Formats: sequence, C-alpha cells, structure tokens
Amino acid sequence: MFQEFRQFLLRGNVVDLAVAVVIGAAFGAVVDSFVSNLLTPVISMIFGEPSLASMTFRINDSIFAYGAFLDSVFSFAAIAAAVFFFVVKPVNTLISRSRREPTPDPTTKRCPECLSEVPIDARRCAHCTVVFAAA
Repeated sequence: MFQEFRQFLLRGNVVDLAVAVVIGAAFGAVVDSFVSNLLTPVISMIFGEPSLASMTFRINDSIFAYGAFLDSVFSFAAIAAAVFFFVVKPVNTLISRSRREPTPDPTTKRCPECLSEVPIDARRCAHCTVVFAAA
C-alpha cells in the first residue's frame, strides 16, 4: 500500500501540479504586491484617499469597505492580464507554430487537361498525352 502511494506521489502529474501551485502562489503574491504598492496608490490619488482600503461607507452600524473590494478587483484583473500576456499568448503562439506544416518542394504538377498529377519535369502527360509548354 505504501508502495502504491509513493508511485502515485512520484507520478509526473502530481509533482507538476505541486510545482504549478507553488509557482502560481508566488506569482500571485508578486502581482498582488505590484497592485497594492504601485498601482493602487496611483488610482487612490484620483479619488483623493491615501489607499483604496480606507474607502468605506456606513449604513446604520454596518461598514461597507468598497475600497478593499476595488483593490481585490484590480489585483484579479492584473493577475489575469499577466497570465494572459505572459503564459497564454506565448503558449498559443508556440502551439500554432508547431502545428504549421512546412510546405514541401513540389515534385509534381497538375495536367491542365485531365487534372492528373504528373512529375514536374515531364514534357507530356502520361494519362492524356497533352504536351506541356517548355518552362
């Protein structure tokens, strides 16, 4: 049983997933830091508040911290944009380049009369015997 569990853990999928989660968390922390330390102060200058988190309103005894919500929305948008431009677009470009088949040098041509394939150096069609013009 322990052997099966060890094989499960050491399979490529589990290890790859663990690495992806750790790197994703670190990447999220970097982008979140960028948003809260660089982007949010610029946006909060527009609203005239020292930080978005301090933007609240009160109804009865309830405090609604809409600034913290906006900060989270900006963080999410920045992370989504970074993932799109730094992960999704490059991977899509690589996949489209790898799927593109190279065009081989032509070794045959089509006969204009019977539309059969004939060798490119042929002077006469083997099927309908039409004479090809000299190239």
